[in-house]
Amino acid sequence: MKSNTSKAGENELKQQKESKNNGGSYAESSHASQGFRDLFEDELKDIYWAEKALTKAIPKMVKNVTTPELAQALEDHLEVTKGHVDRLEEAFHMLGKAARAKKCQAMDGLIKEAEEIMDETPKGLVRDAGIISAGQKVEHYEIATYGTLCAFAKTLGEDSVASLLQQTLNEEKEADEKLTEISESFVNLEASQA
Repeated sequence: MKSNTSKAGENELKQQKESKNNGGSYAESSHASQGFRDLFEDELKDIYWAEKALTKAIPKMVKNVTTPELAQALEDHLEVTKGHVDRLEEAFHMLGKAARAKKCQAMDGLIKEAEEIMDETPKGLVRDAGIISAGQKVEHYEIATYGTLCAFAKTLGEDSVASLLQQTLNEEKEADEKLTEISESFVNLEASQA
């Protein structure tokens, strides 16, 4: 008569053989890892489209603000955003992929929302406050995206790409902090009294 330990061992071996015969965990793992890489590359295409769209949207925001500090912050971030586009192209190159954009529905919506604020709010401090709000929504979306992409790149062993994405993540956080500083320094207070 066989012991329970021996039966458990036999059952485990039987399950392993069945798993291998049915494609097993190795095949599932390989498929999952390719799917994960595909997701990573798809998300890169998404943020690439977003950054390129922002290089067109930011100048419209600059034309609609009245606060010199806000205009300067937006102009500065436009140059930084152009660098983000270049950095993403470098990341694609490092991955051996062509830099291709895929329409980012989220950024498209955020840009449309900013345009609505500019169209529906009279020029002045209240519009400036609205533009800051729209800008911070964009920054928070980018912070979330780049944070996720950094984690994905590290998981995939793409440390050089992760380093590039981390640089952009840091710059997005700085832009968000700058908008908060401008907002809290005077725009919100003056807009509330306008």
